[in-house]
Amino acid sequence: MQLEDYFDFLAPNDIRIKGSRIGIESVLYEFIHNAKTPEEIDAQFWSIDLEQVYATILYYLHNKEAVHQYVADWLEYGERMRAEQEKNPPPVLLKLRKLRELYGDDAVRVVRERGLAAALAEPRVEYKTE
Repeated sequence: MQLEDYFDFLAPNDIRIKGSRIGIESVLYEFIHNAKTPEEIDAQFWSIDLEQVYATILYYLHNKEAVHQYVADWLEYGERMRAEQEKNPPPVLLKLRKLRELYGDDAVRVVRERGLAAALAEPRVEYKTE
């Protein structure tokens, strides 16, 4: 088996670990940026096994320059998309922000008790924590 057999090369910017929907960038981000061990990464991603984690790291080590650029491009794309979303947030995010503004730390509890629509429709009610 060759190292590349562990991966599905869907596009130049989309390399997945074979048999899963996990991109190599997810594993490598944990390894490079969060300094997690292969065993910790394996425990984090239930749809891949330790051998696939090691194969991903080995692929990175064998193709360091290209894979480093791949991960850098992925990080830059994520930052660009977050900035775009902040400029034009989806309606659900606006609703969640409004809930946080109205109820602060109680927002999650209020939504669980009353539902999202009711929590947004009714005026703020003071809730006491027990």
